[in-house]
Amino acid sequence: MMSDTTGTMGTTGTTVAGSAPARGSAREPRSGVASAPLLSLRGLSVRFEGAPAPALAGLDLDVEEGERHALVGESGSGKSVTALAVLRLLDGAQLDGTVAFAGQSLLTLPERAMRGLRGADIAMIFQEPMSALNPLQAVGRQIAESVRLHDAATPAQAAQRALDLLARTGIVDPARRYHSLPHQLSGGERQRVMIAMALACRPRLLIADEPTTALDMTIRNQIVDLLRALQEEGTDGRRLAVLLITHDLHLVRRFADRVSVIERGRIVETGSVPTVFGSPQHPYTRRLLDARPRRGTLPPPQAEAPLLEATGIGVRYRVTAARTAAGWRALLPGSGMRDFDALADVDLLVRPGETVGVVGESGSGKSTLGMALLGLVPLHAGTVRFAGKPLGDYRGADARRLRAQLQVVFQDPYGTLSPRMTVESIVSEGLRLHCPQLDAVARRAKVLSVLQEVGLEADALARYPHAFSGGQRQRIAIARALVLDPSLLILDEPTSALDVSVQKQVLELLLDLQRRRQLAYLFITHDLDVVRAVSHRLLVMRGGRVVEQGETEEIFRAPRSSYTRALLSSVGAAIDVVADNPAY
Repeated sequence: MMSDTTGTMGTTGTTVAGSAPARGSAREPRSGVASAPLLSLRGLSVRFEGAPAPALAGLDLDVEEGERHALVGESGSGKSVTALAVLRLLDGAQLDGTVAFAGQSLLTLPERAMRGLRGADIAMIFQEPMSALNPLQAVGRQIAESVRLHDAATPAQAAQRALDLLARTGIVDPARRYHSLPHQLSGGERQRVMIAMALACRPRLLIADEPTTALDMTIRNQIVDLLRALQEEGTDGRRLAVLLITHDLHLVRRFADRVSVIERGRIVETGSVPTVFGSPQHPYTRRLLDARPRRGTLPPPQAEAPLLEATGIGVRYRVTAARTAAGWRALLPGSGMRDFDALADVDLLVRPGETVGVVGESGSGKSTLGMALLGLVPLHAGTVRFAGKPLGDYRGADARRLRAQLQVVFQDPYGTLSPRMTVESIVSEGLRLHCPQLDAVARRAKVLSVLQEVGLEADALARYPHAFSGGQRQRIAIARALVLDPSLLILDEPTSALDVSVQKQVLELLLDLQRRRQLAYLFITHDLDVVRAVSHRLLVMRGGRVVEQGETEEIFRAPRSSYTRALLSSVGAAIDVVADNPAY
């Protein structure tokens, strides 16, 4: 049961900070007999050296045996710190309070015993598969290594269990994928590998830290269904307990039994998902639930000449035709190489002040389209024109001016921000190249102004990317693109790593910038709620081709393509539409 310091259950059935639990709440087992939770945190505080405030401040949280419990909150609220504190993976941090797992105190456990517990009894799916997986080792071997470390299995037994886990998590052709390196897998496949690795030693508790971030809706639903099936199936006759850490409220509704809301390192509300989402008691919870994307676009200005025009463009790669299960370097006899069309016969038009959305599943060609429009991948066919001039005709000083006018925010803020540069150096780098007339004082003033626009304070200037949350890093990437005042911004999944409230702030910022500066956006995303909120026109892509395009609202109301209908049906919740609202 929750301690008296956490609060009482109100008539709605939620626990709010500052009250005490009542009988009959979601905190008690259905039998009415109290039992100790599998994981219990009491008064957990985490403080990093030199930090002005603690990352966690007296946090209380319980996860029952076999339950699906979600922990939600904004970036920087302490969600991931909570998970890492449970596993004692926070270097340079002071931990106080109590962390108990199956009645055993973890904060006083010797490090050798903790190493035996990590992965075996408590497993974790980390937020970024590409950062968590060894890029130089086959994924199957990485899973087998975990089995050998904790189960004392022979190499053959560990390899077989790794193959079984890859098949169990839905990897197609697991014998072949066993020998694949992480970069050879799609985002959804990498996430499945992370789940297989986490389940390798049959843990009692699985901590899933943003397991569906950056996945398209179809793959996201598959991962959620997989986690639910694995949790209910359980191991050794017991159901797996899952602590889901996420900012995706749709995911919480679909997956979790109970939810705890965290704000500034404290749990402010806990209860069943239907109760908390239906009748939120804490103002912070209400603010989170109210932060859904809302349509706030104005009609774009009438312009005869397009800013960006692509006609019949195609991108072709030479790839190996097949690989064997014996090893990723070995080719099947006679397979050789083949041509792969990443884009084929794509037409696109972006006018000044207009937002064109691009949606589709992973591998549909969305990001390749963005790179082709930027001139970062060679075209196999077709032409791209900017301001009426083919990209290939821009040379010398004209090409440099083009780069300033045509900016991009990449999908992965972890991989696109130099870990060795401060935020000031990252954001001002473009100014030093494109605006040499500005002195250091003017550059810093410009950087400070754009950082404030994206919601970061002046103290961010001297810090490095690793000191920020995923959402904050994405804002830094957006600031770097905006600092040059471009006329067209290509946004490749710009809100995939952001929580709902920060996402709303960024969308409001982008809409405001568009109105004030007549900015044009190419908005690449898998989030259909977001693309409906911000785009005027929409392209739906599949297999490198455009299957449907037109006015956004028209496509959402009456999609013509069967693929578009299937894509839209994967989203279970509609958004509030506030059309043409200048006050949004």
